[in-house]
Amino acid sequence: MDIRVFKYFLTVAKVGNITKAAEILHVTQPTLSRQLMDLEEELGTRLFIRGKRQITLTNSGLLFQQRVKEMVSLLDKTERDLAEQKDLIGGVVSVGCVESTVSRTLPEWLEKFSNQHPRVQYELYSADGDDIREKLDRGNVDIGILLEPIETAKYDYIRLPHQEKWGILMRRDDPLAEKKSVSIQDILSLPLIVPRRTIVQNEITSWLGVEEDNLCIIASHNLLTNAMLLVERKLGYAICVGGAYTIRESSSTCFVPFEPERITTHVIAWNKNKIFSPATAHFIQFIKETYHS
Repeated sequence: MDIRVFKYFLTVAKVGNITKAAEILHVTQPTLSRQLMDLEEELGTRLFIRGKRQITLTNSGLLFQQRVKEMVSLLDKTERDLAEQKDLIGGVVSVGCVESTVSRTLPEWLEKFSNQHPRVQYELYSADGDDIREKLDRGNVDIGILLEPIETAKYDYIRLPHQEKWGILMRRDDPLAEKKSVSIQDILSLPLIVPRRTIVQNEITSWLGVEEDNLCIIASHNLLTNAMLLVERKLGYAICVGGAYTIRESSSTCFVPFEPERITTHVIAWNKNKIFSPATAHFIQFIKETYHS
C-alpha cells in the first residue's frame, strides 16, 4: 500500500466529496476515484458509501480511518526524527503526561531544556497511564510521565520525587468537607466515581478491604475534568490524587485525603533499546542529569 493513497483516503473521508478532495490534492477526479477503488479491492472491503453529492464511510471505513491516521502520524514523526539527524539539536519531543502535580513540573523542565535547545518543539499528550503506555508501545509518544503502580519491566525509567496523596473529591458544602481526612467507613456507602484503570481499581479495593461489588460505583474516569462536573452536580464522589485536582480547582469542590494516608509516586519512562531522535535523546539525558546530579 502506498502512503500517498492513505493520504488520499483521509482527505476524501474528511471532506466527504470526491470532486472537492481532488481539488485539494491536485489530482483529477477519475484518478482519485480509481485509487480509492483499487484500495477497496486490495483490502477486500467497502470503505465508502457513495451518494450523488456526498461520500461517507462504512463501518470498515471508520476503522480503517482510525488506523491510517495512526500510521500517517507515526510516519510523519519518523520523517521528522530522520530530518533532525542532519541538523543541530532541533525537532520534536513528544511527551505523554498524567494529570498530577508533575503537570506543574513539566513546564519547568521544558523551559530549562528550551533555553539550552531553542529549536526543539514539543507535542504534549494528556491521558491516564493506560493510554500513555499504549502510545509509548506504539511509538506515538517518546516519553511517558506516569503514576505508579505500572508495569515497568519493558521500560527504562526514573522514579521521580513527586508524591501524590489519594483521597475524595466532593462538594464544599458536603458534611465530609469539614474533615481533614476521610476514613474507609466514611466512603463505603457513598456513590463513587473511580479511575478507570483496572490496576488502580484493584489497589483501591485493597485499601478499602472490600470487593468491588460491595462498593457503590456509579462511573469511572480517565481524566478528572468530566468527573468533577458530576461531583458538582451531586451525582457522586470522585476518588483521585490531589494533584489532579489542584491543577483545576473550583470554588464549589474540595479534595480531602484518605486516612490512613495513601501515597503514590511518579516515574518518567521510555521504551528500552529504542533509538531516539537527537532531540529526544538529549531530553532524556537532561532528565537523568536533573535527578541524578
